[in-house]
Amino acid sequence: MGSAKVYFTPALTPQAVVTAFEALGLELPGRVAVKVHSGEVGNQNFIRPAFLKPAIDRVQGAVVECNTAYEGERDTTEKHRRTLELHGWAGLGPVDILDEDGQLALQVPGGRQIQTNYVGSHLANYDSLLVLSHFKGHPMGGFGGALKNISIGLASAYGKAYIHGAGKPEEIWTAEHDLFLEAMADAAGSIMDRFAGRIGFVNIMCNMSVDCDCCAVAEDPKLADIGILSSLDPVALDQACLDLVYSSADPGKAGLIRRIESLNGVHTVEAAAALGVGSRSYELLRLD
Repeated sequence: MGSAKVYFTPALTPQAVVTAFEALGLELPGRVAVKVHSGEVGNQNFIRPAFLKPAIDRVQGAVVECNTAYEGERDTTEKHRRTLELHGWAGLGPVDILDEDGQLALQVPGGRQIQTNYVGSHLANYDSLLVLSHFKGHPMGGFGGALKNISIGLASAYGKAYIHGAGKPEEIWTAEHDLFLEAMADAAGSIMDRFAGRIGFVNIMCNMSVDCDCCAVAEDPKLADIGILSSLDPVALDQACLDLVYSSADPGKAGLIRRIESLNGVHTVEAAAALGVGSRSYELLRLD
């Protein structure tokens, strides 16, 4: 697989999200799902709805999320809807909890750990997908970006356990770690196949705590904000974000790098590239 184009701007404004998307030259047809992270109640770092509203409006999309597989304020549809309301997502227009009515089984051609990916059943109602991801650390994956947002992020509650357990949902918290990372890559591959040519990605590099937006109590960010990146290739996009963290002059990067390396976070990118989901080779193109 050849080199991918990744676009970058240091600007961190709502309009810059739109600019990053438009740089892709992609018009999303039909009904558009916009995957965001609703943020766990108590989390201080998630990207606020107002910041993403112009991009959501630009594609005339519906905000989509899935319920969690762990206890919290988003593990049932009723609680998740309350959280979406509390955090302001409901004010943006249509909001769809994809697994409210069950799940849809997607095949994973060539999957190393899973051959089926269980996503929210409402995903079948959409023709295109815009993935707006907050790049930051993660207590399980090492980091969260585009690949995590289309794998764990689009999986039903059962599907999340299935990925975490590398095909054995009963091993959700005990499966061998690298197998979980490979299962995430497998799941991402099934989403890329389903939306081939009708999917775009934007990663926002701000509020980069070592913890995920799924943490009700998250560590405050230590690394200075970097900017916004976009690509048609989620592997190249996440790799570019990792590279920007490592090349940052800010000493605050040390904690995030420790988190990524302690959990072998790059292995998700490696596994996705090996599966053909995308390329780790990219050209970084500045938008300003």
